[in-house]
Amino acid sequence: MEKHQVVIVGSGPAGYTAAIYAARANLKPVLFSGLQPGGQLTITTDVENYPGFPKGILGPEMMDLFRGQAERFGTQVIDDVVTRVDLRERPFLVEWHASSMRAEAVIIATGASAKWLDLPSEKLLSGHGVSACATCDGFFFRGKEIGVVGGGDTAMEEALFLTKMAAKVTVIHRRHDLRASKVMQQRALANPKIAWAWNQEVVEILGDKKIGVTGVTTRDTTTGELRNLLLNGLFIAIGHEPNTQLFRGQLETDPVGYIKIQAGTTKTSVPGVFAAGDAADPSYRQAVTAAGTGCMAAIDAERFLSSGGAH
Repeated sequence: MEKHQVVIVGSGPAGYTAAIYAARANLKPVLFSGLQPGGQLTITTDVENYPGFPKGILGPEMMDLFRGQAERFGTQVIDDVVTRVDLRERPFLVEWHASSMRAEAVIIATGASAKWLDLPSEKLLSGHGVSACATCDGFFFRGKEIGVVGGGDTAMEEALFLTKMAAKVTVIHRRHDLRASKVMQQRALANPKIAWAWNQEVVEILGDKKIGVTGVTTRDTTTGELRNLLLNGLFIAIGHEPNTQLFRGQLETDPVGYIKIQAGTTKTSVPGVFAAGDAADPSYRQAVTAAGTGCMAAIDAERFLSSGGAH
């Protein structure tokens, strides 16, 4: 079985940055791009807050640049999904659909995924008017009235983006105050195309696969009153869950599943295993912080290996 010094599980800003630094340290990293190569930025349109791009850049384009840079320095990218990792002993076992390999160090950069409402009608109409990705599906709702569920930055970004296509966007939020950053709140509240359904939770999505979404039934979180809202589509933007199922029971995590790391490092509870990006970050979840921790993980891994495995 082939053995590598560093295996990186996941792509995105954290995984690719870790690969760039590990490759430049001559560690010949192998990177598995995972289910969503490039991570969440591939479902983002304009990235305006990443330093060095004053005019902004499209998320997928940025991730192509990251990948190209990682490959230029010698990273081996495998476009597949890791199915099992055994962290009980070094070198660690990494399995995927085609084969398996061993790794002296593992960097986890598996990111996070969008949460859903878990309604049967949501599952039924997913792809038929229900989506968690405005940049993927907003095009189909030109001139229509649509809803966005959520109150954080993700929801505001989705709502603002959708105003470019939709006739009207209604933000449906469980509370009467937003969790979003002040800048995003101000932008959304100032947009004449955005309406607000405060203190409302979606209990049913109306429609069928043939005609798509026709509306939603919401419950008032203060009075319990039910009401119907006519909509042609619904975008779910209620946060994210870390993609750490592979490592649960093997690494220390918080109750939600975010991997715990030693303060000021990317070291996990298992020596030789490092975590970067959104898989270990419930607080910031930004491209630039993910890239920063990817850099840290590669440096931590290089120091670990050069010290002969001292944590």
